[in-house]
Amino acid sequence: MHVEEWLQSIPPVWICVIVGVVIGVESLGIPLPGEVVLVSAALLSAQHVVDPLWVGVCASAGAIIGDSIGYLIGRKGGQPLFDRLGRRFPKHFGPGHIAKAKNAFDRWGMWAVFFGRFIALLRILAGPLAGALHMPYWRFLIANVLGGVAWAGGTTAVIYYLGVVADRWLKGFSWVALAAAVLFGIGTTLYIKHRASRASEPEEGAEADQRSMSVTSSE
Repeated sequence: MHVEEWLQSIPPVWICVIVGVVIGVESLGIPLPGEVVLVSAALLSAQHVVDPLWVGVCASAGAIIGDSIGYLIGRKGGQPLFDRLGRRFPKHFGPGHIAKAKNAFDRWGMWAVFFGRFIALLRILAGPLAGALHMPYWRFLIANVLGGVAWAGGTTAVIYYLGVVADRWLKGFSWVALAAAVLFGIGTTLYIKHRASRASEPEEGAEADQRSMSVTSSE
């Protein structure tokens, strides 16, 4: 079952709770499809299944709280924590992934936490890695709150309004769009046939010339 279909079978309150929990657990450093769940919930909000404001609030809270807990876990576990995770989840915490994330932190500092929300790899690693590298918590918290609200709230708002606009457009122009698609398909088919027939004309002419030459030579 698709994520959106699965969420649609759940009461609206629990949709918001699930969004917050999944994003929060992902932010701890456990690879879960947080972005997929958020986008699916935002699409449902465009269909008036759930309130978009609460989707954004729960997603932001999950991101901020999850990243903060991930920071504490990383500060306590340090590098040995990533070594264990690398052996258990090599596709997400392999040496190459950790090296890229560390390079981003060395270069951008707290901005890596902020923009990490918008990058799949850093979204999982930002909290634990910031703690393991002993980034001051107040700096981490500022970037964490701003990034969590910008990513979760912004994604919800964009998907919601795109969904509303798309729904209105389809309702108002569904038959027009269908007719345009049919006409486009017919026109494309006729054009391809025309091009194919013109391409075959030189070949047919060449075959006729060869036949006439063979008849002449036989005489």
